[in-house]
Amino acid sequence: MPLPSHVSEITPEELVQRVESGHAVRVLDVRAPARLATGRIEIVPDDRFHNIVGSQVINKRRPEEIGLPKDAPVAVVCGRGNDSRVVANFLQELGYDASSLQGGMQRWMRTVVPRDLATPSSLDRFVQFDRLGKAALGYLLVSDGQALIVDPPRHVDSYRDALRAAGARLVAVADTHVHADYISGAPSLARDHGVPYHLHPADNVYPYDGTPGRLEFQPVSDESTLRIGRATVRVMHTPGHTEGSVTYLVDDTVALTGDFIFIASIGRPDLAGKTEEWTHALWQSVERAKKAWPATMTILPAHYASEKERAQDRSVARGFGAILEANEPLQMADESAFRSWVMSKKGSFPEAYRRIKAINVGLESVDDEEAEMLEAGKNECALG
Repeated sequence: MPLPSHVSEITPEELVQRVESGHAVRVLDVRAPARLATGRIEIVPDDRFHNIVGSQVINKRRPEEIGLPKDAPVAVVCGRGNDSRVVANFLQELGYDASSLQGGMQRWMRTVVPRDLATPSSLDRFVQFDRLGKAALGYLLVSDGQALIVDPPRHVDSYRDALRAAGARLVAVADTHVHADYISGAPSLARDHGVPYHLHPADNVYPYDGTPGRLEFQPVSDESTLRIGRATVRVMHTPGHTEGSVTYLVDDTVALTGDFIFIASIGRPDLAGKTEEWTHALWQSVERAKKAWPATMTILPAHYASEKERAQDRSVARGFGAILEANEPLQMADESAFRSWVMSKKGSFPEAYRRIKAINVGLESVDDEEAEMLEAGKNECALG
């Protein structure tokens, strides 16, 4: 069926804005059900998400045969935004307020939404970047016209836009650890701006066989500091998810924990075949944090598992005290119980993680098409 020449479209950013401003929206994903495993739009409640294959929609002649209510606008989604145009046009002819998601899931997986956070006293602007398709988070810290970016993805346009809006100059880029679920944009961003890329040296290695990485980076270590304007960002080595995992602390009131501590879980230590060793390291890191961090410390992770982990302002952030009350593995009284819990939760992970790790330590390269395939789907970095 030829593509319609004129059909209403909605961008991913517009869809997010409508949902987050309280407008009722239904999402109709017209891909085969098996494709949902590679990622789906989760910002709408389950009762407003529908999966009906496109051919089944356009073979109907009346709305009641489709089974899709007309009580709200419908955003039609496919892989790349082509089939969704056909279905949206068909639904419009049946009287629906339907639009095609521009670029489909391919664009959705790249979409990053910036959200301003409350600023610690040493910062002038603090932004959390939410990559909804991956449930991945990155950060921009601005102080006295200087900026640090932490855990950016491959596509960094929104980060650069925020830099310009803040009138800030990038002085450093950092990763909390070498990621397995997405290809980091930190090394290339640092090269483009001629600034240091910070990483713990224990992560400059391919963990599956010990091959040294080929990254150009400026190492950080436990208790080292990064100076950004008037802000001093302190490094805390928190291994367990990876050997080089670190947390970046701002004013000792905010912790960028990477994949160490999440809102509802912790980072899995079983991604490199060193589960016993890394579980012990993770336990020690958890115990250290519980002793050192006040209940008022704001935890800002690199991922989330569900929409339930959001705050009222849609950011993913929570006080450490509240996390301790609800985060099961942080409540374990001894290492034996902690280890048993970890072992009960560990499992398989996407084979793509091995290749992404190799790319992120500079051992392999990748083009955009393969990168999109490797990064498909939400992160699987948390236990549970």
